[in-house]
Amino acid sequence: MLGASGHIAGVVNPAHANRRSYRTGPPPDASHDAWLAASTEHAGSWWNHWTRWIVRHSGPRIAAPVSLGNAVHRPIEPAPGSYVREEC
Repeated sequence: MLGASGHIAGVVNPAHANRRSYRTGPPPDASHDAWLAASTEHAGSWWNHWTRWIVRHSGPRIAAPVSLGNAVHRPIEPAPGSYVREEC
């Protein structure tokens, strides 16, 4: 997959806005120009394509835990953690 915009625009722009495009193609085993010639351009955000892909490759959805840790792995401290506040 190749996005038509930089990494920031691809993440910041909401997927429903369909402001950009992206390309999909075969596994890259030749030159960039060969891949580009064999690829297909799609209007809209690659996020929608990725969401459909991840759903097909994911297991069943489960609810998020209501609390952190468990009997074996207790939470150490609230986020963001004291190491974030340490001066280097």
